[in-house]
Amino acid sequence: MQQQKQNQNTIQNPVMSNQQQSQSPEINDRDILNEGLNTCKWLTDNYNVMAREASHKELYNDVISILNETHKSAREAFNLMFEQGHYKFEAVDAQKIQQAQQQFQGYAQSQLPNAQHNIMQ
Repeated sequence: MQQQKQNQNTIQNPVMSNQQQSQSPEINDRDILNEGLNTCKWLTDNYNVMAREASHKELYNDVISILNETHKSAREAFNLMFEQGHYKFEAVDAQKIQQAQQQFQGYAQSQLPNAQHNIMQ
């Protein structure tokens, strides 16, 4: 996987030449991958609800298995889109990450039930 920095804080793979953003109404590989990823996201949301509400143990086990496979498929689609340059990230320093973590911990301790169990240690 070849990564290219466009500026100091951007991490992105180069867009493949045959994957350039098209202005035509024709569907392209990026559109297909994006639709697949969105479908996986929708499915995982709904399988989560189904698993939570399953009243039969075997049904629950089957749904959890399908849910895990669907999460893996979503990750694979995302990784492929990243490799092809359709996603980019902004790198942040460790101090900003620590600040965000502390902010969330403060929120969690004041707002979430069972927060005394120290989430995010």
